[in-house]
Amino acid sequence: MRFLKIHSFGNDFIILNDPSLTSKKNFSELAKKLCHRHMGIGADGILIVLPSNKANVRMRIINSDGSEAKMCGNGIRCFAKYLFEHNIISKKKFTIETLAGIIEPEITIRDNKISSIKVNMGNPVFKTKKVCRPINILGKDYQITSMLMGATHAVIFVDTLSKKEIIKIGPLIENHKLFPQKTNVNFVKVETPSKIKLLTWERGVGLSMACGTGACASVVAACINNKTGRDVTVHLGAGNLFIEWDKSNNVYMTGFSPENICEGEVLL
Repeated sequence: MRFLKIHSFGNDFIILNDPSLTSKKNFSELAKKLCHRHMGIGADGILIVLPSNKANVRMRIINSDGSEAKMCGNGIRCFAKYLFEHNIISKKKFTIETLAGIIEPEITIRDNKISSIKVNMGNPVFKTKKVCRPINILGKDYQITSMLMGATHAVIFVDTLSKKEIIKIGPLIENHKLFPQKTNVNFVKVETPSKIKLLTWERGVGLSMACGTGACASVVAACINNKTGRDVTVHLGAGNLFIEWDKSNNVYMTGFSPENICEGEVLL
């Protein structure tokens, strides 16, 4: 089976486009096999190209642990680049069906190359009236802001971003009883009213180098907690995303073009 490995700010994916995948039932085992860092290709997840009756194309996202994600911000940008560069889609603005709904990416071309991809990520959804609440982890209280932003997210504001602490408490919040279907956990350091730094413990993946939906959720959370404005640059370590939350409640995510890593054939 042919594959392409691609990344956006270190968040890496294996893209598969094969007619036989429409009838393949066990995507979970396939993802775990292909994403293994030592006995597979290695990735945070697989992105599967499928036909759609609702949009130009359909995307399924399976995390490296075999669980299925509704949406992935960096994944959708990688997917859009793949579709355009492989002539599956010729338009610069098109639609992709996901479990989180119809997502609309827009590609910008400069010097005959994709320079950036902007995605309308839809609206944040607050599932309870109590959006901000305390949560106690290992005897310490954390104030979290939770929402659905394509995927379930919990946002925590910190003074210092510590990978060691995130690895320790991230999985405990991910699997907390407050989140029956688990949650992504975003740790945010506010630099200025227009700039934040972000590290994400990603549901089904672990500590992630970048999370697009997490960047969107973090900006919304920062805004409603009066820490930033509505237009914010999110520093992800390996690059920046620009997030806009407009007055119509739409969240837009813009970032430089993802980068292809390798392509080839994998034996299944």
